[in-house]
Amino acid sequence: MGSEFVPSLDEGDIAIHALRIPGTSLSQAIKMQDILEKKIKEFPEVENVFSKIGTAEIATDPMPPSVADTFVMLKPHSDWPDPHKSKEELIHELEESLERIPGNNYEFTQPIQMRFNELIAGVRSDVAVKVFGDDMGTLLDTGEKISRVLKKIPGAADVKVEQVTGLTTLTIQMNRKEMARYGLNIADVQEVIEIAIGGKSAGKVFEGDRQHELLVRMPEEMRSNVEALKRLPIPLPDIGSTSRAALSPAIYREESKRPGYIPLGSVADFNIAQGPNQISRENGKRRVVVTANVRGRDIGSFIQESEKMIKENVTIPAGYWITWGGQFEQMLSARKRLQIVTPVALVLIFFLLFTSFGTVKDALLVFTGVPFALTGGIVLLWARGIPLSISAGVGFIALSGVAVLNGLVMISFINKLRTEGTLLDKAILQGAITRLRPVLMTAIVASLGFLPMAVATGTGAEVQRPLATVVIGGIISSTILTLLVLPVLYRIFHGSDTVSRASLSGNIDD
Repeated sequence: MGSEFVPSLDEGDIAIHALRIPGTSLSQAIKMQDILEKKIKEFPEVENVFSKIGTAEIATDPMPPSVADTFVMLKPHSDWPDPHKSKEELIHELEESLERIPGNNYEFTQPIQMRFNELIAGVRSDVAVKVFGDDMGTLLDTGEKISRVLKKIPGAADVKVEQVTGLTTLTIQMNRKEMARYGLNIADVQEVIEIAIGGKSAGKVFEGDRQHELLVRMPEEMRSNVEALKRLPIPLPDIGSTSRAALSPAIYREESKRPGYIPLGSVADFNIAQGPNQISRENGKRRVVVTANVRGRDIGSFIQESEKMIKENVTIPAGYWITWGGQFEQMLSARKRLQIVTPVALVLIFFLLFTSFGTVKDALLVFTGVPFALTGGIVLLWARGIPLSISAGVGFIALSGVAVLNGLVMISFINKLRTEGTLLDKAILQGAITRLRPVLMTAIVASLGFLPMAVATGTGAEVQRPLATVVIGGIISSTILTLLVLPVLYRIFHGSDTVSRASLSGNIDD
């Protein structure tokens, strides 16, 4: 059987994470987003579309202009042209249509699910493979190899490597030989570049009680123009301040004729290259994340197959390692808690049974209803194709308490008959027949109570179905085995008991 943390809820809407080339300007991103929204709006199932780009004033969700969250509000399912079309089919059609728009990559998820995943592991997808190490090139290369492996695994969707490169950067490299020829030092040149591009404070402007820094820098159109930057004038030091002995006569005569300024391009080289887009760290270590969504299968089996494929096909360099995040991380944490909570619940149930009967033998006898019930719950989960989840785990804990109820009713009545002098076999037979109706009533009432949850299709039904399925299947199997097997077990457990004197005399009188 597969496993997952919590079944994915159908929120009724879709969230599309649109990713573009790092460094895309805000104006260009808005134009591309407008095209994307118009394409989505062409689908008749879509009621409304809106997007969020960049970082808000309260930076709870900071993003660059190259990333956009697109929220697709869908019409009620009854208003769709084809009411039989599923949401998964609509997502597939959207994906095929949007892939024809150049310059975008997409991740399809749901609004609440996206935030939920982001709070869990810092990524918006269901599964995250985090690669840790020192060198960004090695991290990115390893991440690309893992990405290619994940794309081949059935159920993987929206496999992406974190955008850590691709940001266009301008590098101004100083020509030290030319600078020495003109008597310039690096600090003087860098100061001019800093003032022209970054700006420098030239004073303060007061408006009432408020004060603002007065920055001096070049206009925007010139700061983004490489040729204009190359013509940036660099003041030369006064030749009189240079010792005559420091220069040869020929150089001194040439330098004495030079102008007071030279262009920046004569003492610096301008290079435009791809640089790092972001450098992410976790626990003080650099990391690159490979993300993927899981569709059409459970996360547990997907992770198991992925770990096996990565181990066989990807060589992790020495000093580098990978960890798994996303919902899988929470599933492991919840599983560890259940490994503590479930035994504690079973021990408490056994303790209550022991206090009720006063003997370990009868307490163990009634406690056999727990495995009887768990068997039915697992079989019905498997028959309905529902993977194990935290919801199903809670159902198993609740079922354990309900399962011993029927056995408690029957064993208590059989013991009562025996204390009244009834023979063992007769007490077992009479107890099983007499308690048949109460046992069936208890089972039917509990099963019918969970039946609407088991067949529910509305909002939240994905979480209700595993719990209800476990309880219904467990009650059915527990009832059948309680009526048929428990009397036999009672006969085996108590077959060697010494027959009381009252029972013997009663038998002789008969």
